[in-house]
Amino acid sequence: MAKVTSKLQVTLPKQLAEQYGIEPGSDIEWQAAGDVIRVLPASARRTVVDKADRLALFDAATARQKHRQGAVRGGKARSGTKRDSEDRGWTREELYDRGTTR
Repeated sequence: MAKVTSKLQVTLPKQLAEQYGIEPGSDIEWQAAGDVIRVLPASARRTVVDKADRLALFDAATARQKHRQGAVRGGKARSGTKRDSEDRGWTREELYDRGTTR
């Protein structure tokens, strides 16, 4: 564990510096990430991606996820509630009717 000095400086452990190629004089970036702080070496900085490219990346990730789900479920992709209810033997609507008198 590292301690913060009175000048708010932190010593980077040698093993981590070597692993990520950080040397004296290297630039690093500090990022707030919720309850943690990320330290990124300059080589790990991301380039700014425009909206169209981000959407394309999202679509590609969505396609990969659907493919993985299909492979896990024996080739059946879960796309609709009807197929889901057939797999589990009950429907969502039946849950709302349980325990009520008709």
